[in-house]
Amino acid sequence: MARDSLAIVVKGYPRLSETFIAQEILGIQQAGIPYRIVSLRHPTDNKRHPINERIAGSVDYLPEYVYQEPMRVLRGWFKARKMPGYRRAVNVWWQDYRRDRTANRARRFAQAMVMAAELPDDITRIYAHFLHTPASVARYCAIMRGLPWSCSAHAKDIYTSQDWDMREKLRDMDWLVTCTKANVDYLRTLAEDPTKVHLLYHGLDFSRFPEDLPERPLRDGSDPENPVVILSVGRLVGKKGYDDLLRALAKLPDGLHWRFVHIGGGSGAKYQQLARELGIADRCDWQGARDQKEVIAACQSSDLFVLASRIEKDGDRDGLPNVLMEAQLCGLSAVSTAISAIPELIEDGVNGKLVPERDPASLAVALEAMIVDPKLREEMGRKGNEIVRRDFSFYRGMKDLAERFGAFQPAEQGTRPTDQSAAE
Repeated sequence: MARDSLAIVVKGYPRLSETFIAQEILGIQQAGIPYRIVSLRHPTDNKRHPINERIAGSVDYLPEYVYQEPMRVLRGWFKARKMPGYRRAVNVWWQDYRRDRTANRARRFAQAMVMAAELPDDITRIYAHFLHTPASVARYCAIMRGLPWSCSAHAKDIYTSQDWDMREKLRDMDWLVTCTKANVDYLRTLAEDPTKVHLLYHGLDFSRFPEDLPERPLRDGSDPENPVVILSVGRLVGKKGYDDLLRALAKLPDGLHWRFVHIGGGSGAKYQQLARELGIADRCDWQGARDQKEVIAACQSSDLFVLASRIEKDGDRDGLPNVLMEAQLCGLSAVSTAISAIPELIEDGVNGKLVPERDPASLAVALEAMIVDPKLREEMGRKGNEIVRRDFSFYRGMKDLAERFGAFQPAEQGTRPTDQSAAE
């Protein structure tokens, strides 16, 4: 099997909220697979993860909007229209546009033309992260260039897309990997050939985490000078359920002493206002976006992790949040919701507690039980560490992915990976 040379299509690069993509790209690089990154958008985050500094591949930024670079789009069209697959790509796009008459759909074809025109001749495969817009660009470009393509699907991209769109993409691509069993089951119902859909957990690169679990003080919420530290990491968006979490925190007994620490981007004004209305603002520490090194440090110094994920009306939801795996690897027990693939990691009563989504009362009960019992938190945290180390190694999934690209990923090492330049 010949080794592929990849064009990796992503929605934006780099992104603080997409460490799993950066980790995978670094794994591809370490496996010796030639690649370049094609991004539909320019970065918007003010910070970068250290792992991004280790990624050496070229990054091509496509025009975000046609009006911003009209001549580049025109040059792309002039070159793409001469390609053997251009007419079929137009027909495919037109069928899509008839069912999805949006500016977004039109932009994706313009981006695909630019990508097809500018992609180096040595690229042999297109690989998209996310089954919605990046996969659309990848598909149209692959048809124009006559290249095979494949995809990695995650969560929002699956559950907010139309079935017809995913069904036709699955028909055209060679294979798809996705990060949860729940996703696999759903996508296989859409695929004409269900064997195209494969489970590939993102997993963690254990070398970026301390090998030994921290010795946490046995806080039980009884000392106002030494409150239990409750950590949550996630963007301040609806599907993360932070309003549910704040309401749950407000239901905790008055005599229980805790401090809530939030890390993540997004607009926090409405959540801070809600905390004030609930009378818990003085117990909440909103730290904003942080790189992963800082997230790991926060996990090491906290007592309990919580994530109140929920399914939004448009279908948007988490899959298996990496932050839950990171917290567990740091020995943090977790309280979360029994949606999507979270039960694939958190077993209720074993390494954490699961509650129904959108249920602040149940969430408060679970939080109180964990806050007052440090021995239980410690036991569950150790079990969580064991589960992640057993089932969620990045190298296990990377070996499978590298083989799909015609290469072989080095075996997992107990210390550091080959590239040791800077820990994320």
